[in-house]
Amino acid sequence: MQTNLSPVIAATAQWLTRSFPAPGGALASALCEAQARQAVTVAARLRYPTAMDAALVALAGPGGAARLDRVTRADAGGATGAQAWRTWVDEVVASWAACLLADPELASAAVAALAGSGPDEFGRLLAPGESDRRAAALLRHPDLLAPVAALHHSALLTRLDPDATLVP
Repeated sequence: MQTNLSPVIAATAQWLTRSFPAPGGALASALCEAQARQAVTVAARLRYPTAMDAALVALAGPGGAARLDRVTRADAGGATGAQAWRTWVDEVVASWAACLLADPELASAAVAALAGSGPDEFGRLLAPGESDRRAAALLRHPDLLAPVAALHHSALLTRLDPDATLVP
């Protein structure tokens, strides 16, 4: 992982876990966050595959969570003070992570597309246990994720297989 992507990964994972929270206590929240962070890490590494890409997003900023909030009808209350982290949310990365969380086959293809990564590194994303599934019931629900996933689904498919023709 490019270290420059850490703020994007942290903020985007936080946005996902706040938008699709874990039911239950601290353990469920931690399991949900681990799955979100793995999905976001894969998505960020696909979106920004080189050190130059990571440096550019660190310089320019990823764009923030405003559109994601509109799509999910969340009330962000403005990105001020304690919510300044929201400016580091990357809409495309969040959308791609939502796609990966909702579709295990797509998640496997995405991890396979990362150079130098193996399934062990992303075990909670690729092979969640029963406690992982319960903790991330909202985070992995395809119907709930659909509005976010649909934003950039076709771009993810193109990134994973640039030679494939998309069928409408």
